Amino acid sequence: MKWTDSLEIAIALTEAHPDVDPQYVRFTDLHKWVLALDGFDDAPDRSGEKILEAIQLAWIDEAD
Repeated sequence: MKWTDSLEIAIALTEAHPDVDPQYVRFTDLHKWVLALDGFDDAPDRSGEKILEAIQLAWIDEAD
């Protein structure tokens, strides 16, 4: 997975953190959790606020 795979990341985050409400996740925590996902293989510095926001929105949609 790369930073641009927001839906795939969102699905993995839903599985990894089932009790977390993604609406209230801070971007610093989100960044750390994405880096820790199995199968994630991208440079930590390639993400930004827009990418993290897209991941968070996809995760919110997945959680619904």
